[in-house]
Amino acid sequence: MIVETKLDHLVHPVDLASYQDQVNQIHEGLMAKTGRGNDFLGWLDWPVNYDKAELAQIKASAAYVRAHYDVLVVCGIGGSYLGARAAIEAIRGLFPKDKMQILFLGQTFDPTYVAQCLDYLKDKKFAINVISKSGTTTETSVAFRLLREMLEKRDGVDAARKAIFATTDAKRGALHDLAVQEGYVRFVIPDDIGGRYSVQTAVGLFPIACAGIDPEAVLNGSAKAREDTMDPSLEKNQAYRYAVARRHLYHEVGKDAEFFITYVPSFVQLGEWWKQLFGESEGKEGKSLLPDSATFTTDLHSLGQFIQQGHHCFFETTLHVLHHEQDVTVPHDEQNLDGLNYLEGKALSDIQEKAFEGTLQAHTETGKNDNIVLDFEGMNAFNLGYLFYFFERACAMSAYLNDVNPFDQPGVEVYKKNMFHLLGKPGF
Repeated sequence: MIVETKLDHLVHPVDLASYQDQVNQIHEGLMAKTGRGNDFLGWLDWPVNYDKAELAQIKASAAYVRAHYDVLVVCGIGGSYLGARAAIEAIRGLFPKDKMQILFLGQTFDPTYVAQCLDYLKDKKFAINVISKSGTTTETSVAFRLLREMLEKRDGVDAARKAIFATTDAKRGALHDLAVQEGYVRFVIPDDIGGRYSVQTAVGLFPIACAGIDPEAVLNGSAKAREDTMDPSLEKNQAYRYAVARRHLYHEVGKDAEFFITYVPSFVQLGEWWKQLFGESEGKEGKSLLPDSATFTTDLHSLGQFIQQGHHCFFETTLHVLHHEQDVTVPHDEQNLDGLNYLEGKALSDIQEKAFEGTLQAHTETGKNDNIVLDFEGMNAFNLGYLFYFFERACAMSAYLNDVNPFDQPGVEVYKKNMFHLLGKPGF
């Protein structure tokens, strides 16, 4: 089993059977596409209904980028970059040997970050993947304007056209029109898939492929997760078990926040993707858990005291990796001044496992904090595709259990309107 939801570390146990009828009803609505926001359910079957011709184009274009450029700049914000970044870092690690460097721009207005990125790129052979449904997302559009200007001035307009790949609406929008005008290679953001559910589309798959990761393996993993979540039984459906446990801890126990916990530094961006997925899907009508994340054991030396003895407003969901790709063994030291010879010959994977077990015991038995454990087989492209779909399915169920639309985000527009007014944008 690639992901198994274990609920035996809940301080406040959940009666799964009491939720089964409600889960059945929501599942039926999901499959029939009759629930709120049903016009954004394209992600449900995308892993088996994806555009095969587009996948071939993704692979061919990624091969071209890898052959002709040293850097790909992914220009997007929110769901337009978080999934790709999460996947690339989780699979390649933070010290990748692959020659292709992936940078991210268009997710911030910070002038120093943008200036430093542009300065770094001025002598690099780079391609751009600009990702925007409308082509008018401000952070992304500003960054793309700067990048495009740099390429055109330095390499010429024709060379820039070959280096720019646009992921946007199939038929309309500013970026679509520019891409048609300039002849950029185009990929499609489907009309019925929102940004935070789009990592298995070209939005995520093209940067993933450029990073040397098999995009088809990601889709196959998601297809397996789709198959495994077709049965609504809470004895079998691991994603729905997770959703119900979240609902129980929020509604019945009164928890206000959830910490997504990993023990892997290269999973930090996976936590960022998870926060957007749940925060943007559920945070409406004065409802929902606050999604937060932490990386152990690192954050045990910063948040550990609060988690152990602070306000019990939260629970933890721990992604527990069962198998690691690489390992290191602690050596012998003759002087043993650090007193660590008791660890001599032990693998770091074994030490980390004991840290996980000791932390779980401390937080649940002593700290009395609920902990959902997601046993995860191990990180590769197939398993990550599975994990993405697992969380998407769980999020949809969780939001419907909370009686909110999982697929809109009306609150996001408020800051934009205020910002546009302050900047003097016509009409605002």
